[in-house]
Amino acid sequence: MLTELRIRNFAIIESLTLPLGAGFNVLSGETGAGKSIIVGALGLLLGERGTSDVVRTGAERATVEGVFDPGGNAELLDALDHRGIEVEDGLVVLKREVTAAGRSRAWVNGSTVTAAVLADVGRALIDLHGQHEAQSLMDSDSQRAVLDAFAGAQAESAAVRAQHGQLAAVRREIASLITRRKDAEKRADYLRHVSREIGEAKLVDGEDARLEEEAHRLENAAEIRGSTQALTALLEDEEDGLLGRLSSAGRLLQQIQRFDPTLSRLQETYDAGFYSIESLARDVSEYAANVDLDPARLEEVRRRRDLLFRLTKKYGPSLADVVRTGAEATRELDLLDTAGLDMRELEAREHAAANDLATSARALTDKRRSAAKRLALSVDQILPEIGMADGRFFVELTALDAVAVTGAEEVEFRVALNVGHDMRPLARVASGGELSRVMLALKTILARLDRVPTLVFDEVDAGIGGKVGQQVGDMLRRVASSHQVFAITHLPQIASRGHRHIVVTKGAREGVTTADVTTLEGADRVNEIARMLGGDPESATSRAHAAELLAEAGKGPGQRGPRK
Repeated sequence: MLTELRIRNFAIIESLTLPLGAGFNVLSGETGAGKSIIVGALGLLLGERGTSDVVRTGAERATVEGVFDPGGNAELLDALDHRGIEVEDGLVVLKREVTAAGRSRAWVNGSTVTAAVLADVGRALIDLHGQHEAQSLMDSDSQRAVLDAFAGAQAESAAVRAQHGQLAAVRREIASLITRRKDAEKRADYLRHVSREIGEAKLVDGEDARLEEEAHRLENAAEIRGSTQALTALLEDEEDGLLGRLSSAGRLLQQIQRFDPTLSRLQETYDAGFYSIESLARDVSEYAANVDLDPARLEEVRRRRDLLFRLTKKYGPSLADVVRTGAEATRELDLLDTAGLDMRELEAREHAAANDLATSARALTDKRRSAAKRLALSVDQILPEIGMADGRFFVELTALDAVAVTGAEEVEFRVALNVGHDMRPLARVASGGELSRVMLALKTILARLDRVPTLVFDEVDAGIGGKVGQQVGDMLRRVASSHQVFAITHLPQIASRGHRHIVVTKGAREGVTTADVTTLEGADRVNEIARMLGGDPESATSRAHAAELLAEAGKGPGQRGPRK
């Protein structure tokens, strides 16, 4: 459960710590005091988008922090452990920060997380029900989700979604194969020409660069031969060649060493130089002997280069592109031969996927049909308790022509909220107050199955009052016997049913509006209930009425205390 909510520099709130306990917690206050801001702060903590607009005037950042006692929620603790988030002292602390520049950060137990991870953890801890959630009840997707949650059919629904995706993927493969085969048939002659032309060329990777080098050598063979012969003569000429002169230098070095043996170290340098020049002369001579003037080979190389040039102009720009084009043309032609076999394999996969989807969809439909009757009966039992004595609820399942990603049927909630009226879609007949109460009835039922420990209700009292408000308060108090309930209300009938009553007040600090909270006890709570009744909180009549409402809370249907 949520044990403490801390808010700093959020909207008009400078610094606020909201202590909450087990059971039914109510928050009241004058209009504009900041009740809805607290709900907005909770939404931010649960991953909703944060903008710089929420930062209090003059502050650098807004922060919201929630301290939770997860109790025995092993699934949540395992999820946190899987993400490497440690739980110390049995508490989970969620924190969200938004700067004046609009940047947002989030933490779980001090570990930085994304807003999406924060939302995942938060949804396992709190179910926030406000005006938006009540309106979403008109949406068919939301109605289907409620029914599946009640039916415990999330696994079946997930299986249908996954298998529908698999079937769709196979059908996309089939459509792609058909399209590719038709394209190949239309282009068959062209593809054969491309495949044959490139295939017959027998292209080799890097061949164009090698041919370029060879052509350059062959075109300059005469000059190369002349230069190498001249170099050979320069090195090996008997009278004036470099090697001959080096031999003379060697003899002189040896003669000097007879007079100064310390110069023997120069002999090594001389030997290295001599042998290098000798090796160079030998290599140049061999190279010169192999330089041929080969016009036939030059012509062959030129023809090959011309062929490669034409192919790269048509299919390039590079030789690798030409090779790839040829391979693709061959694959497309092969498709004409293999498409039949591929299509049979795909059709077999499609048939198997369709059968699996149909089986899963039937299992989901069976669960939904059974749950639809039970859900309708459960809601009908609750409606009189929240001021809808003549209300009736029905879940209509309409079969689809084909199984969709959501199953084989549409789900629609229908109601008749007054005597003599036919069943009509909930979205067409429910007022704001009626819609909130139907949502409360559904939440009450789902709470029996829901493992989320904290339920937050904002504006659940919209459009109601008097005895109906009292009935709604009793309902929330009953839900609080198994869940922590936190309700923001302006109705004294609901506020009087709370196990803990917190009031939010608006004031000013240093000329800037701010909001504060106080937990009410004894006479202070009587005064607040009297104020909410619309009378003078100082009058004996208003206080007596308030005290009576508080006394009734311990005697009515919701007298059971909070679960510890």
